[in-house]
Amino acid sequence: MSGKIYFVGAGPGDPELLTRKAWELLREAEVVLHDALVAPEILQLAPATAIVCDVGKRCGRKSIAQEDIHAMLIWHASLGRNVVRLQGGDPLIFGRAAEEFAVLQDAGIEFEVVPGVTAASAAAAAARISLTDRRTASKVIFLSAHRREGEFEKDLASIPAAHATLAIYMPGKDYTQITRQLLQAGLSPETPCVVVSQGSGAGQSISRANLNSLPDLAPPPSPALLIVGDVAAMAESSDSAALLATSGFGSR
Repeated sequence: MSGKIYFVGAGPGDPELLTRKAWELLREAEVVLHDALVAPEILQLAPATAIVCDVGKRCGRKSIAQEDIHAMLIWHASLGRNVVRLQGGDPLIFGRAAEEFAVLQDAGIEFEVVPGVTAASAAAAAARISLTDRRTASKVIFLSAHRREGEFEKDLASIPAAHATLAIYMPGKDYTQITRQLLQAGLSPETPCVVVSQGSGAGQSISRANLNSLPDLAPPPSPALLIVGDVAAMAESSDSAALLATSGFGSR
């Protein structure tokens, strides 16, 4: 009898942001194959008897081949084990879930997807901004800057220059390059930006700039997410409101 694969979103890092279903599946897992960025506190939810294996991919480091992950999923399922394929954020956004789905479908193995809180939502929550705003941003666009040479520029060629929020995953360490690419795409140098590093985690940090001054920011630790658009200006007013609240002003 074949086991079942559960693609589970681990969220941005804070264990309290796990869905109830994700929590329960982890507590009952026989095998956990997890990404590199999953918080240790979340991995500790797995039973002591579970097989827990890091199959994550990190830029610049030797990592397991995708084909080997496919083989591990099929092998554990063929032994009748229930497997949690645990992925940071949401498994359907900028992961390799589609490739793994296809392999499991070809092998006739049952699987289920349990969505999680994606990094863009966690970053916006940390900065106290809304990704959409009926006054300034009628759309939000998820982009990955970690692409093959030239592909990110192609993605940017079709984006609107106004009334949109860009949530850029994996912006890398070279903000000079990403700024140049965004300016070439038609965005204004005054476009507000927010960089959230390790959103919802203990090491969370938030940096603010406009597109013109973005290269002056020291790139924070990974994982980071870059929010670009008029909604990012809300972060500064949110900071002011929080300061007033904590100081006792503005409470009347």
